[in-house]
Amino acid sequence: MKNKIYETFEEAIADVFDGATIAFSTFGTSSQAVNLWEALHKKDVKDLTVIGNMVMPVKEASEEERPFTSYGPSNCLLQPGKIKKVITGFTSPVYSGSGDDETRPFKDAIESIEVVPTTFGAICTRLEAAANGYGGILTPVGVGTFFEEYYDTYTVDGVKYLLEKPLIPDFGFVKAQKADKYGNLVYRRMQRVHNPLVARASKITIAEVLEIVEPGEIDPDQIHTPHVYVDRIVKVPKGGKGTPEWDEMMKERMYGPEGSRRQSRLATSGRGA
Repeated sequence: MKNKIYETFEEAIADVFDGATIAFSTFGTSSQAVNLWEALHKKDVKDLTVIGNMVMPVKEASEEERPFTSYGPSNCLLQPGKIKKVITGFTSPVYSGSGDDETRPFKDAIESIEVVPTTFGAICTRLEAAANGYGGILTPVGVGTFFEEYYDTYTVDGVKYLLEKPLIPDFGFVKAQKADKYGNLVYRRMQRVHNPLVARASKITIAEVLEIVEPGEIDPDQIHTPHVYVDRIVKVPKGGKGTPEWDEMMKERMYGPEGSRRQSRLATSGRGA
């Protein structure tokens, strides 16, 4: 049996090369491989292309602060030359309170790279096309808008479509709740939204997981991504970034004990009534 377990996140992403394409899930720390991105932040690599539904603004942070501000590839965007292209649906704040002047360095950075706008549905379908070996998909979404500047158009039976070509990532960064030593993955809740597609479409799939068990301990009916799609596994240490313990600490840091700071803010804004 090939050993797929890596001791560190740095070892797991060691062969990410200049110009590589990386796909990832983008639904908060519960479904995003934040530790793999943190390892990539430390790696000397350039001209990357990243694929994900959302690239959220973050503020510049010190080495001590960054563990509390890490959000996928956002910190890598603040490193000049590391990322050259983003294929995404969002690069602007979608949560209240995230659009202040502290994120200006991020906004300046995103303006200096190539951004290819798309929709989450298109990203998913294009990854699906890659996983199945399709040559692309035709979609009416975006016809008659500025999207036509980015895509070829075709007319079928009198209906105009945009051609969305497959997205074939060199590396897929995924997060799962559990893996066995073969690499079979089990996702929890939001982790299932995008991670399975990233895993299937990518040439090399790297999974950070909260638990690793022996082969046979996962009911076959509970396997969401079969081991054939998974190349590397890294276990997140207890209390590490993205674990339930870390999430609880982050909630208290952001909102106060039992959400008290958030409730106070809502009451002040009049939305808590």
